[in-house]
Amino acid sequence: MITTNRQGQDVARQQWEPVFLFTVVGLVFMWSAWQPFTFQIWFLEVAPVIIGAVLLLATHHSFPLTMLLYRLLALHALILIIGGHYAYARVPIGFWVQDLFDLSRNHYDRLGHLAQGFIPAILSREILLRRSPLVPGKWLFFVVLCICLAFSAFYELIEWWVALLDDGVSQDFLGSQGDVWDTQWDMFLALIGALSSQILLPKAHDRALAGLRGRLRETQGDGGRTP
Repeated sequence: MITTNRQGQDVARQQWEPVFLFTVVGLVFMWSAWQPFTFQIWFLEVAPVIIGAVLLLATHHSFPLTMLLYRLLALHALILIIGGHYAYARVPIGFWVQDLFDLSRNHYDRLGHLAQGFIPAILSREILLRRSPLVPGKWLFFVVLCICLAFSAFYELIEWWVALLDDGVSQDFLGSQGDVWDTQWDMFLALIGALSSQILLPKAHDRALAGLRGRLRETQGDGGRTP
């Protein structure tokens, strides 16, 4: 009886928690669109959130994700949205940390690039484990790391293209704050993030995947194909 109640609670949480996370991100998104630093910077920074939200909504029924990944994606979206509202180099909490530790710059953009490796690593890991022959191990670790570094490098190319197209928004979008090694720092932090998530979260992610597969089997039947 207790097991049945727990299973029912788990199913209920799986149903309402994605809606809750989407609502929270949506509310913060609407706040961020109200008098941002500039609308150009805001759009450039939140565009990945818009694209990601569309993809998640389009694939929610055909390819649902683990709750662990939904939570991480929501956190990443909030980091991007807040950075878009203020422009990364002007985020207030970054100034607070700068003053607290007597730092030379606002490091909020460093947090963003750390997350750019940490969270896409779990996303890549989940897709590969469910849609490729790869299994947990060294090759999966290496391929996920390569994907995250490729994504980070591609984002740096986007920043470069934006700078070439519109020099007026380039400094605020790049957020380099005069650091000539900013691009290298961004990619290094994405590397650290991807390494960290693959070291810290694989067991929790494997448990989440096992739970998701079990729920999909129950809803689709033993004869159905589990994504």
